[in-house]
Amino acid sequence: MFTMDPRLTSRQQSKICSELGTVKLKLLYKASIHGFTGTAFHQRCDGHCPTVSVGYNSSGFIFGGYTKQPFNQSGAFAGDKEAFLFTFSGENLLKYPVTNPGNAVKMMANNGPYFGEALVLLYGNHATVYSNPGQHYTFNALEMHGNNLNLADCEVYQVEARLELEYPWRTIIWENQKREELIDSIKTYKPTIKSVSKANILLIGPVGAGKSSFFNSVNSVFRGHVTSQAIAGSSTTSLTTQFRTYSIKAGKEGGLLPIVLCDTMGLEESTVAGIDIDDITSILKGRVSDGYKFNPSAAIDDRAPSYRITPELKDKIHCVTYVLDACKIPIMPKKLQEKQDAIRRKVTSKVIPQLVLVTKIDEACPLVKDDVKNIYRSEYMKQTMQKASALLGVPLSCVVPVKNYSEELDLDPNSDILLLSAVLQMLRFADNCFDTVSNGESDIIASTCAARETN
Repeated sequence: MFTMDPRLTSRQQSKICSELGTVKLKLLYKASIHGFTGTAFHQRCDGHCPTVSVGYNSSGFIFGGYTKQPFNQSGAFAGDKEAFLFTFSGENLLKYPVTNPGNAVKMMANNGPYFGEALVLLYGNHATVYSNPGQHYTFNALEMHGNNLNLADCEVYQVEARLELEYPWRTIIWENQKREELIDSIKTYKPTIKSVSKANILLIGPVGAGKSSFFNSVNSVFRGHVTSQAIAGSSTTSLTTQFRTYSIKAGKEGGLLPIVLCDTMGLEESTVAGIDIDDITSILKGRVSDGYKFNPSAAIDDRAPSYRITPELKDKIHCVTYVLDACKIPIMPKKLQEKQDAIRRKVTSKVIPQLVLVTKIDEACPLVKDDVKNIYRSEYMKQTMQKASALLGVPLSCVVPVKNYSEELDLDPNSDILLLSAVLQMLRFADNCFDTVSNGESDIIASTCAARETN
């Protein structure tokens, strides 16, 4: 029994894949095993697409072509404007795009891969190459294959979407000990400014993104079972109509944790629906009290009972967290993007740290649905988080994924680790806010002292 190992090295496969997007190569046919005939090639490769066909000669040249068209034996030409020929020059891949897209590939029964009338691998059922530069592809024959037309081998690879990365792009420890360490770190956290006992984290996001569900999920972790305190669910309009500040207890009989999650009305496309941007400004400044009922058509004013005239640092927001549904990031409406961008600019102007929470990761990616531990091995989720980074204008290091509890009846340690990691990151970002305040106070003191010395 022969083992069908690819002759292309991993580096060479990566070079080819880099031209095609987020893909991997799966070996379909190898002439040295299946036979140097058109029949063997068609038996293994007909109907498959896209494909990369590769020829090897005794002079050490590696060359071939790519097409999105499935091979068959019709005798007709097939069009493909994305087809190209290639050869390796050392570590470099040289490409020769199709010059006549209508005749990119020819479907011939007694031959192997047939690119235009320019390059044929396994020509006429023999281990040879047909080469005719300029016929629908332009290349230099000496550069392409060194004019050695004898095939040592021929391979055809299926091009497949790559879902799983070879290595995780972020390091995370999936052990119960890590879960307990995260819990302890959150319980023992203390703001760096003595006048503040808790970090206020503002959750902002579109309707249905999972802001309230995030609080419920974090609360569940510390309660030891799935619970639902905040109103959460699926709706076209925001289920949250009030400004709510949620404290979390360290267990049923435990004390309050040093973090407050502030929930807002969801963002909507319309200017007369969802939370008013001016309300967010008031919340950032600490002027809005728990229980204020939002009015989408009018922002809060200083006459409202819930309005604080002179807020203190402990009332202000110390970190803003944007909550985005992973399934909707690629299709977010332009008006909603513009509204989020306007909010981001306001938050940035107030020098408040910003984090992005990506929810519903299991719904967005089958790999993660199978096992949440695949989150940092998923190429799709990496791309989704990169899009979230670009959308909100924050570094990728400020984007963290979570899986909220929505249908489960029992806790999952791995989901807990993602949730707790996100909370700890929020606290670290809040520390950045406190550091900024401390530095500002130091500057004021220094300026006052300098003025006194001058006088």
